Amino acid sequence: MGKTPLYLGFLPRIYSSCASYNYRKSCRLFFCSFSSRPDLSTLTMTGPQIPDPPHVQADSMLARRFGKETVNYFSSSPLNRLSFLRTEHPFLSAAIKHPGTRFLLLKDLAPLARSPSELYFAHYDEVKSIVRPDIYDKSEEEMLKEYDSRKTDPQLIFLGVDEERKNNAMSWKIYSGVPYFALDLSARGSEEQQAHAKSIVEALEAKGTKFLQSRMIMTLPADEAAIFAQARALMDWNMRNTFCGTCGHTTLSANAGAKRVCPPTDAARAAKGKPIERPPCNTRTTISNLSFPRTDPTIIAAVLSADGKRILLGRSKRFPPNWYSTLAGFVEPAESVEDAVRREVWEEAGVTLSRVVIHSSQPWPYPANLMIGAIAQVSDPAHETISLAHDPELEDARWFEIPEVEEALRTGTSALGDPPGPEYKEGSLRIPPPTAIANQLIQAAINSEYVSGEKTSKM
Repeated sequence: MGKTPLYLGFLPRIYSSCASYNYRKSCRLFFCSFSSRPDLSTLTMTGPQIPDPPHVQADSMLARRFGKETVNYFSSSPLNRLSFLRTEHPFLSAAIKHPGTRFLLLKDLAPLARSPSELYFAHYDEVKSIVRPDIYDKSEEEMLKEYDSRKTDPQLIFLGVDEERKNNAMSWKIYSGVPYFALDLSARGSEEQQAHAKSIVEALEAKGTKFLQSRMIMTLPADEAAIFAQARALMDWNMRNTFCGTCGHTTLSANAGAKRVCPPTDAARAAKGKPIERPPCNTRTTISNLSFPRTDPTIIAAVLSADGKRILLGRSKRFPPNWYSTLAGFVEPAESVEDAVRREVWEEAGVTLSRVVIHSSQPWPYPANLMIGAIAQVSDPAHETISLAHDPELEDARWFEIPEVEEALRTGTSALGDPPGPEYKEGSLRIPPPTAIANQLIQAAINSEYVSGEKTSKM
């Protein structure tokens, strides 16, 4: 691309009318019609929304230089996580019993919902049979000292506070809002715990709610999707780490569900005639990555041809017919994001890249990935030759002309298990929906202003 300046941040903000916090809760987005370039006047608002937090609309020197930030589905939660309060047990103890507090209930990681587009948030009165009122009355040090692996509590995770909700809000020091927790109702723990969980599930399902059983849930409004993503990722991590990865003994949930610790003693050992002290474990003496939630960085890239007139897309065997997406893969240790993009694209498609530009990111709670989106380009047509001989992960990879991709954005977007729109012509290209970062990257890559250096639009 020589010395042509890249307009790093441009993306059509086709949902920019949702400027205020309150209005964005009801805004919906779906592609309705494109001409040769996206025509904003022809868009119809339906389907899951894309986040549009207030900071996106704020003017700044960076926004004027690089364009407005692209915000992806599952991000921009309405909750202030207040992570420093996770160890403040008096706050947590007051929060779980506050009448305004909301609990997102999960069973085997499936969220309780009124419908596929509306989560159900319980109040303390509905879960108090399983959530002890004194669960946070003891400090973390006391909990560790008195640890008994025979006694169990359901996994409870503090998610944060919605400071925009003033009705029935809780105040603590200088903070005010509605607290949110995630609570696990899976068949785990003692028989008594399982019985309480079953009773709660039956009572709530009798009200018409149900747990959304789906491989991937992407039908929720943006705010609820972000809350669910945080809850699911943290709950999944806790469930996978109930035993210490170093010594193999049971672990204790701490920091309101944001940490696992390996207690030095266990009263259950004394009941078996063993010393109460556990064998030494280095997770107790060093900072350990086994003790904190993990997020796996993953790259995903829209790749442009040397002339900028085509885009590289691939498909795996599990994709529906004609359904293609951007290429993706995990970032390996001691590898930069840019190098990971170049490696993955070469390994999967045999294409050699030059410039790589980080575009935006998307939390992906299946189970706990951070999708780091990039736009990349080939500098020499000789490097565009596709080869699937290196890594057999893809069934096919192709260069698609921009007009064909634009038509797919207009008529062929859908989730993996869903049919395309009514205007779709059988046999045409299909691509992921706007709630997927792949769609946002494709939009950005094919827009002529992204690589032209002409930043005439500030949408």
